[in-house]
Amino acid sequence: MGKAAFGSGSAPQRKKPAKSTILFFLCGGASHIDMWDMKPEAPIEYRGEFSPIATSAPEIQLCEHLPLLARQAHHFSLVHGVTDYGRATGDHHAGYYYNLTGHAPDPSFKLQGNDRRPQSTDWPHMGCVIGAQRKTAGKLPNVITLPHKPSKAPYTRPGQFAGRIGLEHDPFFLNGSSESPLNFSAPTLTLNADSTPGRIEDRKAMLEALSSMRRELDHDEFVRNYSAQQARAFQLLSASGTAGAFDIRSEPEAVRKRYGSTINGTSLLMARRLVEAGVPFITVFWKENEAIANRCKSAGGWDTHASNFDCLREYLLPEFDRGFSALLEDLHQRGLLEETLVLVSSEMGRKPQIGDPRSGGRGGAGRDHWTSCMSVLMAGGGIQGGRVCGRTDKHAAYPAEKPFGPEDVTKTVYHAMGIHNLEATDSLGRPYNLLDEGKPLLDLFS
Repeated sequence: MGKAAFGSGSAPQRKKPAKSTILFFLCGGASHIDMWDMKPEAPIEYRGEFSPIATSAPEIQLCEHLPLLARQAHHFSLVHGVTDYGRATGDHHAGYYYNLTGHAPDPSFKLQGNDRRPQSTDWPHMGCVIGAQRKTAGKLPNVITLPHKPSKAPYTRPGQFAGRIGLEHDPFFLNGSSESPLNFSAPTLTLNADSTPGRIEDRKAMLEALSSMRRELDHDEFVRNYSAQQARAFQLLSASGTAGAFDIRSEPEAVRKRYGSTINGTSLLMARRLVEAGVPFITVFWKENEAIANRCKSAGGWDTHASNFDCLREYLLPEFDRGFSALLEDLHQRGLLEETLVLVSSEMGRKPQIGDPRSGGRGGAGRDHWTSCMSVLMAGGGIQGGRVCGRTDKHAAYPAEKPFGPEDVTKTVYHAMGIHNLEATDSLGRPYNLLDEGKPLLDLFS
């Protein structure tokens, strides 16, 4: 489609749009029925092993294994009954694409499944749209993704890139690891405070020579994207006043302990620091724990095809509870929550009826993929806390009233951020709209 050019919009703007968004994406497909759309009156084969607990908001109940988040419920609202309307494929690639862009997957997703690669004509990640319309604040990129780029090549998930609006609007990627959760790096470069301009320039010269040789052999879109990321990384490291934003060790020990010592906890802490530095959009993709992959019959994330309750109780929920509750608490205490939209989403929910054929049926205690129904959490950025929007049936299988789609959630993010004009033009000057479908969930705003 070529690069997009954005015009001025005429849609009504919020009086005080959010300055930043943090999207926390629970890779794998988080179980809505076991976290925050619980059905304690349903038969055991649906409701599972967990019980709901009261929270600081009368309308909201959460899983018993989210006690820290329960204290923060007055700061967030839940949207239940988010559905794919039968337009997705049930696999991860399509789920990522729909929930990150607001656009239903095209027919190529049905044909190729999880082999479907990101394409230059894909619709853009919502963060890239926002970053393209926002003025650059300081010397940091407008869109930053951490601590990884899901998933391992060649199965890179579509939907997390700028696609048709141009490579220059792609996220800047920071890599993190479970082994060294306090260290983050850019492609080929380590971001640390003691890198001198001289050392940076030496490395730049070497990499430019290697890139020149590579360009003669390979003109692939993603090689060019990699080269663009390299250039942005060098610009970032060469600029004064940017290294401090990435220095997690400068945080007080008590703050680091509150978020937790895992890569997901420190990534959320990094996201808070990037908000303070003025970055408009930060995506934190949950980093899988490969040590539990075999036990959960997954990549070690929220894709709990087996031992759903053990994996949630012992690993996933405690880590999520600690890190995410710390983020909300920290943003609120620093006076940043009202100007920062926080969104928790995933590529799908989990099947309400327990038992997945790939783990031996009901005895394997897994939950399969479920795209007909999921929940998202929204906080800050003008969202009124303590509310529940939408309702599901007695098994949390389908919306019980007016359903919402990922396009509505995406439009809500745009509304919170003051992005109302979505008209763009392609390289031939032809106009198109970046998201025709969906309406913002205005009832969530105070």
